[in-house]
Amino acid sequence: MIAARTSLARRGLGVAALVIAACATLAAPAAQAWEPTAPVELVVPAGTGGGADQMARFIAEMVKKHKLMAQPINVVNKTGNSGAEGFLDVKAAQGDPHKLIITLSNLFTTPLATGTKFTWQDFTPVQMMALDQFVLWVNPKSPFHSPKDVLDAMRSLPPGALKLGGTGSKQEDQLITVLLETAGSTRLTYVPYKGGGAVAKALAAGEVDMTVNNPIEGQKLWHEGALRPLCVFDGAPLDYHDKIAGAMSWNDLPTCMSFGIPVQYLMLRGIFMTPGATPEQVAFYVQLLTKVRAAPEWKSFMAQGAFRQQNLAGAPFVDWLDRAESFHRVLMREAKFMAPNANTVAAATPPAAQATAKK
Repeated sequence: MIAARTSLARRGLGVAALVIAACATLAAPAAQAWEPTAPVELVVPAGTGGGADQMARFIAEMVKKHKLMAQPINVVNKTGNSGAEGFLDVKAAQGDPHKLIITLSNLFTTPLATGTKFTWQDFTPVQMMALDQFVLWVNPKSPFHSPKDVLDAMRSLPPGALKLGGTGSKQEDQLITVLLETAGSTRLTYVPYKGGGAVAKALAAGEVDMTVNNPIEGQKLWHEGALRPLCVFDGAPLDYHDKIAGAMSWNDLPTCMSFGIPVQYLMLRGIFMTPGATPEQVAFYVQLLTKVRAAPEWKSFMAQGAFRQQNLAGAPFVDWLDRAESFHRVLMREAKFMAPNANTVAAATPPAAQATAKK
């Protein structure tokens, strides 16, 4: 989402206390430290092959390869109802320290679009791993060689003539589609797919005219010559200079904003626990994920996916989540994607879950 920050003293102080207590627990003798006693399930509320799925499987691989904990991490995709299936599964597992969820921005968009009764406060924040970018992609056979070509076509062709493929409905990809439509003063035909991997393959097969996939979802096909990136939806070029396709690197992509497309959108990649997690349990996973990010392979993974390397935990992460939720509420309302009962979702969150999130 658009990079956002605000103050959240009422929750931030509580989470800061949790993290301080967790750090104190880590300093205790090893015999007293908590660690998983069963395999850990990492839920992906999105399809296989997408950015969240790839990061979840990378984390599981690093834990196994570097023997970062005794128990394995098993990745499970639960995609139903725009990811609500996965979120509700984790919400219902209150107090289970062997279940995690990797979140994208459907953490905010899904309850607003579907009216499903959960918010980010129903989960225990552990760590922001990074922020993910969005890129405007076309097929190499496309007549579009720059963002200007896309805008010109949008303005000259009949409304709905151009097809844009994206993950799910009323989620991040379709929000960017609405912003593109505003920039081009027209309407695009949005074609939903189950995951980012399927979206990239659909574009390579010529089923749609363009997509707004994350970099990591299109990187392999770009390298193979099956996709062509045009611009990045960020305020500055990507700071990755290794060549991906021919002489081009991520850094060679211009910003979409520089071509008159005023859209800047970054997506969350974060790890959460179930409601009711203890300070000792949170501390274990904070330490585990810190070790994952310290692994030499993490740098390559970040470069492959052109991620913005931003890591947050504790009060700063809660602060960011609160502002991101507010931003998405405005964006979803303006796009007319809000479910009729979406305004009651936050109020319906059980007090016990709210207290867990704030402690």
